[in-house]
Amino acid sequence: MQRLFKFQFLPVLFLLVVFHSCKENSKNNKNVSLIANDAKMSNTATIKNQLSEEFKSYWYAGKAEITSYKLEQARYGELRDGNAVLIYVTEPFLASKQVKADNSNPDNVSVLKLNSTKKFLTGIYPYSIMNSSFYPVADNQHAIKLTSSVQEWCGQVFTQLNNREKFEVNSFSYFESDGDQTLTLDKTDLENEIWNKIRINPNNLPQGNISIIPSLEYLRLAHKELKSYTANAELSTEGNLQTYKITYPELDRTLAITFEKSFPYGIEYWSETYKSGFGPDSQTLTTKATKIKTLNRAYWQENRNSDVFLRDSLGL
Repeated sequence: MQRLFKFQFLPVLFLLVVFHSCKENSKNNKNVSLIANDAKMSNTATIKNQLSEEFKSYWYAGKAEITSYKLEQARYGELRDGNAVLIYVTEPFLASKQVKADNSNPDNVSVLKLNSTKKFLTGIYPYSIMNSSFYPVADNQHAIKLTSSVQEWCGQVFTQLNNREKFEVNSFSYFESDGDQTLTLDKTDLENEIWNKIRINPNNLPQGNISIIPSLEYLRLAHKELKSYTANAELSTEGNLQTYKITYPELDRTLAITFEKSFPYGIEYWSETYKSGFGPDSQTLTTKATKIKTLNRAYWQENRNSDVFLRDSLGL
């Protein structure tokens, strides 16, 4: 009887083993598939830009690079005088939370951060615009995060893009037509990250016919849909300067950024041509920014009243 039981149990045992094996194979196949998808998604992220000693010496010296510009800003069909500032600095970025890291962490990514500001008047009331882009110095993926905000007496608007499985965008506005929006976009080139890429390695700038999301600032001010647009990008050289130009046929807009041909590829000036204003008052105008002065300072430590004179050095 005991022997008979063993023979009866063997087929059941065999089926259990086969079922468990199939289940494990299915699980393993799923894991292999996920790993393959991850590898495909991060294919470009495996190729890292090799940082030169020159780069490390300049960007990891514990200081930020601050450059001021004389600004002529197109707004409401007229040019407005103002100033712009580009603040570049490297910092550790916590990839999982996509914020600046407070502590050392294996998940930290070294980024070249750009905070760009503009200030100008439209008649009686002022405009204040700020954009931030967090771009890996490895130059092997799109910006990890972008933010853009505009403040003026009518109200304020804010947009944030996070680079996750897709681009995740949250946008807030006091305008009914814009409202509060949450959307996801397929990954593609970002105009906001171009300013970081220039400073790391301009040879890696996208060229030819490209799909690119225009600057968050422009899309907001022009009330254009936040999406990718077809554009043509070209890099040209004249003397000791290079110019990177992006032309958007659908938007009738051109952005041209001129920078030093050699490291650290400082940005000398830029121009942006597009239709400014709405209705019969709209006309094609060109926003221009021309360099005033560059300082390399640990500005976050210079926050006393006695440090205000440093703004004079920047012409602000």
